[in-house]
Parts: sequence; C-alpha cells; structure tokens
Amino acid sequence: MRMILVMAMTLWGLAASASEQGIKQVIGAQMEAFRAGDVEGAFSYASPSLQRFFGSSERFGTMVRTGYPEVWQPGYVRLLERREIAGNLWQKVLVEDSGGAMHLFDYQMVEHEGAWRINAVQRLPLPDVGV
Repeated sequence: MRMILVMAMTLWGLAASASEQGIKQVIGAQMEAFRAGDVEGAFSYASPSLQRFFGSSERFGTMVRTGYPEVWQPGYVRLLERREIAGNLWQKVLVEDSGGAMHLFDYQMVEHEGAWRINAVQRLPLPDVGV
C-alpha cells in the first residue's frame, strides 16, 4: 500500500511538473513572438475562445499594443506562483517593460487538445515592498 502511495505521489509530481513546463513554454513563446513582432505567432498561443473573440491576429495585436504595451516588447519575464481559483488555473507573471518598470499580470491558462493556451490576462497591482 505504501508503495502505491509513493508511486501515485511521484506520478502526480511528474504531471504537475509537465504542466508547469508546458505553461512556462507557452507564455515564454508568446513573449518571444511579441518581441519579434510576430503577431500571428503570438496569436497562436491564445485559446480558441480568445481567437474567436478577436477574429484575427491583427485585431489581437492592436489590443496588445494599446492595452498591454508592457508585454509587447517585454524585457525581463519571470513566472511566479501558479494557482487554481474557482476551477481555473492562473499563472502570475512578472514583466519588466522596455523602460525598466515592473508589472504584474495574471494569465488564465486552459488546456486545449493536449496543449496549454492563454485564455485571459489581467493586470495586478504590484505588492508594496518595504525596506
């Protein structure tokens, strides 16, 4: 019985690690596409529902350039904690913009046909940091 529990925990850990890696790859790939000005590539990492909502990569690119300029040409990008809220998976992402300012975002991730996709992004306030 103990061996079964250990194997189950190991498999769960591997699955969690694979999920984490997949999410990291998708967010990283979309950021790289934005850096390169590859709107079509960046759009390919959006969930099917977001793709239907925007209808085209051009509209999506316009929204990102005007609404989220911090991720259009990001500098430093770091994934923070990932958590489940009301059955949805959210990944916090810290982004340094081209001017050196830091920004915090929450990415809602969904799995579609065995691959992770970005379903929503929301801006979060940066926590107060005291000395």
